[in-house]
Amino acid sequence: MKQHRSRQEPRRMGNSAMVITMLLSLCVLTFIKARYCTTPYPNKPAPLLEVEIDDDYDGSRYKISGPIGEEEFDPSRPTCYNTSKRSERCAAVGDIRVDGNHSKIYISPLDKEWRTKPYARLHDQVAMDDVREFALLPFGVSNATTVPPLCTRNHSVPAFLFSSGGFAGNLYHDYTDVLVPLFTSTHHFGGEVQFLLADIKDWWLDKFTPFFRHLSNYDVIDVDNDQEVHCFPRIVIGSTFHRAMGIDATRSPGGETVADFKRLLRRAFHLKRDVASREKPRLLIISRKSSRRFLNERAMAHAAALAQFDVRIAEPDNHTDMPNFARLVNSADVMMGVHGAGLTNMVFLPSRAVLVQVVPFGGLEWLSRVTFKDPAKDMDVTYMEYNVSLEESSLKDLYPKDHFYLQHPYDVHKKGWDAIKTVYLDKQSVTLNLTKFARTLEHARSLLP
Repeated sequence: MKQHRSRQEPRRMGNSAMVITMLLSLCVLTFIKARYCTTPYPNKPAPLLEVEIDDDYDGSRYKISGPIGEEEFDPSRPTCYNTSKRSERCAAVGDIRVDGNHSKIYISPLDKEWRTKPYARLHDQVAMDDVREFALLPFGVSNATTVPPLCTRNHSVPAFLFSSGGFAGNLYHDYTDVLVPLFTSTHHFGGEVQFLLADIKDWWLDKFTPFFRHLSNYDVIDVDNDQEVHCFPRIVIGSTFHRAMGIDATRSPGGETVADFKRLLRRAFHLKRDVASREKPRLLIISRKSSRRFLNERAMAHAAALAQFDVRIAEPDNHTDMPNFARLVNSADVMMGVHGAGLTNMVFLPSRAVLVQVVPFGGLEWLSRVTFKDPAKDMDVTYMEYNVSLEESSLKDLYPKDHFYLQHPYDVHKKGWDAIKTVYLDKQSVTLNLTKFARTLEHARSLLP
């Protein structure tokens, strides 16, 4: 028995030594991680979050879940990818440090350096030239040499970075390129998201602050001028575009629709009217100062009053008080205007109101369809068109009757957008035929509930 015990003793001592070695290694690794691999929240348990990938991407392959900073990084998952022809999205989970003043975002883990512009108009180089580019820089991995700055402000909610550059400032592009995609991409957070806004215009932010306050529980951060290094457990950069002023509910993270978007606007701007009415209907004429003006606006207003409409004329611009103007639009039953950004205010119309788009001469029906006709249906707004004849157009006074621009507008279209805009949008105003106008109003009245 003594010999048997003596043969087992070295093996027991060897096992004990192995256990002691493993414990010492674990302690050393723990010390190294605590000293050199700090996370923004060392004293808090890591919350469970999920990286969400758009439905038109291979979500089953790239979806990862688990505690922030603890899940295994999948090197095959692209950090940045196109969510449509017009939009790119970058998403990351881990140790994320945003140095917006220098347009740098430090991410661990990250496979390589990426660059992105967070504005949903990728196909338009002119617009994208006016959008700030951000560099996504890896750190904390074997092949990374970047030394990230220390966190000066920690956040426990995800960050969402977007831009108000590009064509923002034009109301149509405000909604098509920025606000609707932003709603689609962030509403499912339930307010627990921190907005980081690039290319900020103070007047623009003030204009839409009521909207932002209903999407996020936190004040928007001016990421260009902020001097802090903001640290987050998760970040999404760039909104997802579905269609002009529209949402595909099957692709939105929370199944959101345009109806949901309008409900949020109603709450944000305190809009009271739910449904339009044909009883004492109000007509709102959207006026313009420069091109595409109504040259007989006063006569139109008089004719509408004779037709028993309560008439209002308004001319919104970049400095219009948005809450007050939203309430004016919401008070209307019929809104009418020549094709232009002002018609975007249809987002504030009550359900079943009528939008009358006056389409300038020049074969622009396709443009009117894409910009306002198609979105109107999703917004529960009845759409009508008033097509301007050559006799109603100021172009007849600029060119002889047999001029190429007047006789062959579709051939002008072949020359591209600049030609279309110069000839048929920038140089044209209209004088509506009052008899035709009166018939249009009666038709609009008949469509009201």
